[in-house]
Amino acid sequence: MNTLEELKAGSLQGCTRIQLVAKLTEFPKEIYTLADTLEILDLSNNQLSDLPDDFYKLKNLKRLFLSFNQFKHIPDVLRQCPNLIMVAFKGNQITEFKAHCLPTQIEWLILTDNQIPALPDSFGEYSKLKKLALAGNQLTHLPASMANCNELELIRLSANKLTKVEDWLLALPKLAWLALSGNDLNRSTSLHCEQFSKITLDEIEVKKQIGQGASGVIHLANWHQRPVALKLFKGEITSDGYPLDELNCCLKASEHPNLIKALGYVDEESQLGLVMELISKEFTNLGLPPSLASCTRDTFEDNCQYAPEMVLKIVKQMTSTLAHLHQKQVSHGDIYAHNSMINSQGELLFGDFGAATDLSMLTPDQQQRLEGIEVRALGYFIDDLLTVVTEQNDITTMLSDIVQECLGLNSDKRPRFSELISRL
Repeated sequence: MNTLEELKAGSLQGCTRIQLVAKLTEFPKEIYTLADTLEILDLSNNQLSDLPDDFYKLKNLKRLFLSFNQFKHIPDVLRQCPNLIMVAFKGNQITEFKAHCLPTQIEWLILTDNQIPALPDSFGEYSKLKKLALAGNQLTHLPASMANCNELELIRLSANKLTKVEDWLLALPKLAWLALSGNDLNRSTSLHCEQFSKITLDEIEVKKQIGQGASGVIHLANWHQRPVALKLFKGEITSDGYPLDELNCCLKASEHPNLIKALGYVDEESQLGLVMELISKEFTNLGLPPSLASCTRDTFEDNCQYAPEMVLKIVKQMTSTLAHLHQKQVSHGDIYAHNSMINSQGELLFGDFGAATDLSMLTPDQQQRLEGIEVRALGYFIDDLLTVVTEQNDITTMLSDIVQECLGLNSDKRPRFSELISRL
């Protein structure tokens, strides 16, 4: 975190990245003195509503964060920024997305939690987009030109007002992570659960917070003297969609040896929650989330290494889990090593249904295409693990072959999960 005083004193000269939180209502012109070096500018959590017309002077700027400000439109001047590849406007009040307001080289666009009613018809000109976050807007349809965005790998469309799923969307050649819950075509209005028990908060003794994600806070708790993990969902909407949709998908997924086990749910007037089996401390995260540089791909600790046999065991378990989910008509939407946990024996636990989608409202053909999208995500999952394997052998050769098939650009020709289980 930097300060306005440092900026005005000239002590930030040569910086490639700055972050200012200072209740800003106007863009600080002193930032232009950093134009020769500045690549990342974070002005989130201020009170900005526009950018100056000469903002393009920041000629080396690559990434711009303007989340949690007061923008109602996307400033046209951004299109003139020659090296800008990432823009974040999460949590503003944007109601207008004009044509040609962004640079055509943009790769990563975050517009989560705004009030955007429509994307411009010319949206397909952003053909280099890899990552697109649009959850929590007012979209009723997607422009047909978006079919030209052939580099898209991750799309978040939950909590909008879409009435149908376009076939071209499911046919995007590189799409691997898609979230669609909470639209007019499939939004949950109540909990649908027969298998799990409803649990009241009065039955639970909360001990302490042990984790936090995009959609909720996880606590260590006791339930009838049994240690459990309690996830309490945040508010009405999260970065991936509505908590009710996440909870429904988690419960619909039912039980599988490699899913974090649900024990029951909380459904009270002001609070939704999920009671889960407490995970043993011997389990650790398989990977780390994507970085700014890796965009959609997971990262790992510098010293992380897995033996080929361990990777094969992990991949078998993940494939079995995903096959189970799709049999239950649930797509996960967030198949990543960082959403997975393993112990020293390579036993896998998988969870986090924040980006999951109930597929029951889709046609059988669309459900199959969603499976193809998730098969591609599995291909990336395996490919990422192969970057930290200890040695190359017959196992890694076989897994590399599977990766190539899973990453095929025609989703209809990718293997199904059932076929992959047999081969593995």
